Amino acid sequence: MGIVKVENIRVYAHHGCLPEETIIGSDYRVDLKVKADLSISAESDDLNDTIDYVFLNKVVCEEMAEPSKLLETVAERILKRIMTEDERVIKAAVAVSKINPPIGGDVENVTIKLSKNRKMKGK
Repeated sequence: MGIVKVENIRVYAHHGCLPEETIIGSDYRVDLKVKADLSISAESDDLNDTIDYVFLNKVVCEEMAEPSKLLETVAERILKRIMTEDERVIKAAVAVSKINPPIGGDVENVTIKLSKNRKMKGK
């Protein structure tokens, strides 16, 4: 088994429950970690045999571009797409952070973390 991480993906997006959040937008940070069998790609040295981090970044950017009220919703969409579009992923975890959230205090960021495991067939 192995792990592929794509960390500190910085995006500007329009998520939030307040109307001004969806109009003005905000800065976000996304960290992604996926677990998969990387032994084949370690031997083959072939991009087609591994989890492509360009693909992972693309999924994050596309799903972050779709406005949602809750960060949990965005994180769930990211996880669902990764698990659906690459069957080699056994487990995926994502953390979505809103930088400088409008919560009436001096807060650097708020973060939600979600993870998803692939259900193994026959179990």
